[in-house]
Amino acid sequence: MTWVSMAWLFVLFLCIADSSSLFLPDSKELRQLLSRYEGEMDQNSTGNAASNRTRRAIRWSDREEILQLHNKLRGGVYPTASNMEYMVWDDELERSATHWSEQCQWDHGPEDLLMSIGQNLAVHWGRYRSPAFHVQAWYDEVKDYTYPYPHECNPWCPDRCSGPMCTHYTQLVWATTNRVGCAVHICPRMNVWGEIWENSVYLVCNYSPKGNWIGEAPYQPGRSCSQCPPSYGGGCRNNLCYRGEQSHMDMNEVEKPQVPLPPRTTARPAPKPKPTTPKKPNIKCETRLRDKCKGLTCNRYNCPANCMNKKGKVWGTLFYDVQSSICRTAIHFGAINNNGGLVDVTRMEKLPFFVRATKNGIDSLSKYKPSNAFVVARVEETNADCYTTGAEVCPFKKPNTRCPRLFCPGNCKSQPSYWSPVIGNNIYADSSSICKAAVHAGVISGDGGFVDVLPLDKRKNYVGVLKNGIQSESKSNTEGGSFRVFAVRQ
Repeated sequence: MTWVSMAWLFVLFLCIADSSSLFLPDSKELRQLLSRYEGEMDQNSTGNAASNRTRRAIRWSDREEILQLHNKLRGGVYPTASNMEYMVWDDELERSATHWSEQCQWDHGPEDLLMSIGQNLAVHWGRYRSPAFHVQAWYDEVKDYTYPYPHECNPWCPDRCSGPMCTHYTQLVWATTNRVGCAVHICPRMNVWGEIWENSVYLVCNYSPKGNWIGEAPYQPGRSCSQCPPSYGGGCRNNLCYRGEQSHMDMNEVEKPQVPLPPRTTARPAPKPKPTTPKKPNIKCETRLRDKCKGLTCNRYNCPANCMNKKGKVWGTLFYDVQSSICRTAIHFGAINNNGGLVDVTRMEKLPFFVRATKNGIDSLSKYKPSNAFVVARVEETNADCYTTGAEVCPFKKPNTRCPRLFCPGNCKSQPSYWSPVIGNNIYADSSSICKAAVHAGVISGDGGFVDVLPLDKRKNYVGVLKNGIQSESKSNTEGGSFRVFAVRQ
């Protein structure tokens, strides 16, 4: 096998690596998959020429998902692109992709067309994969690509691909490529490197103008839209050069969906059960807040059992003096009982006095002297999945927001970025997947685990960084807040 063949094998592996089941020749799942793309073939095959013109090799929903994902990924490249053009759908490219996909050949083609277009291919069999899954796999080659800055291009830019292949990524983000057309075809028998795959799903995407010119960088770095071609008239949309009323010359009569597309096309996996091993206390019954909490926002503590009859003193009710025992205060307030448990502590401003009360078996004391204060709260624990975002669980609200302790499942690292985005580094946009951000930050491993989340106000800019096998996104002026994630030491 040649080096090129091995590289293609690796790319194909990216697309099918975590398929957990295979379709049987006459399975219910296979019939559903076939009907997804071929359901209208029978009714159209008996119609006239006009009805045949309405047939497409790709569903409208898949077409829109592919196009939206292309533009989202192109607008989020790092370093920022100054000349990245908005991409539109092209029916001629779709027709050429349809013709080639129907040949069921696992190779680029046809040769006479490849001189003028770019082309990305993907194939899979097994459980259903949306076309956007493969688009994301092409983009994820970015982890092996190092952008060649202008000073390195003298005059030709060096090839900075450290992996088997980066050309799918570079074609997808080639700045001057502004049209795409794709097709999906079910191949009854397809020869993939000497093996016959039955009922394989073949995706072909054609691009124009073509990219991947040797010795050139895929785009020019700089402020977004600062070097757009004059034909765009200064228009800019989501970091892309934009003409305003973009048109993709749709000459086929295809019924448009009347409802928004769902954010995902497959079901969420069931989260792994939380471990039941007891957690070790990280403070003693007598530990005072003054000894542990130095900043405005304090940490989360795990109190031991049997603190009710210990010696730690408590001053106040509802609002407590910082010299109070954290755990006995939590029992007094009702955040935990004598069995111990997790408690959230938040530092407050100085109060003029504190009043006593007997609650939950603990007598607090009065203090008529100004002192710094704190409050406590119960901590909930809940399961998250790889798609749970900060905005869903605990969006930032002033003056402070308390979040549950989350248990993340394993395998979030492998989830596509368009389902589980990670935006930023250390501080993440609250539209990010919490669990995948935790892996990116090194708070948990790929096997999952508990994390604590601290909601923060929004940031103006987020910078994408490749860490722990995950490439985060760069974004500016996003809506919503942000968050940080912290490790939980069991």
